[in-house]
Amino acid sequence: MIGMNLKYLRKKYGYSQEDLAEKLEVSRQSVAKWENEESIPDVEKCVTMAQIFETTVEMLLVCPFYEEESDALTPDGDGKYIFGIVKVSERGQITLPKHARKVFGIEAGDRLLVLGDEKKGMALAKIKNPFDKLMK
Repeated sequence: MIGMNLKYLRKKYGYSQEDLAEKLEVSRQSVAKWENEESIPDVEKCVTMAQIFETTVEMLLVCPFYEEESDALTPDGDGKYIFGIVKVSERGQITLPKHARKVFGIEAGDRLLVLGDEKKGMALAKIKNPFDKLMK
């Protein structure tokens, strides 16, 4: 998982393998091996990468960051997905991964109901505006 996350985040932040290697004080070949999962970085490098990519070591190691359609995970094949990790902005905004928007038919301007359960977490549900029918 770290290899795919590393490659995705490196590209998202606009770094070449050489750029990232320089920041981490390792060779470009080391970064390539990590991305191809031929080896894994040591803990200190993981901490530094987490800082560079504004995340935590745990998320870097075990949570999928990528959002390409072919990369959305469906662990049980039962219609449940892991779309990746999103970051909450200072204003409390999030960007839903592209594949999540596609699967659930969410488009710009749609309204989402935010539900919460202190034990189970949060959920979003697409809702129709009840006034849409009245306006037509």
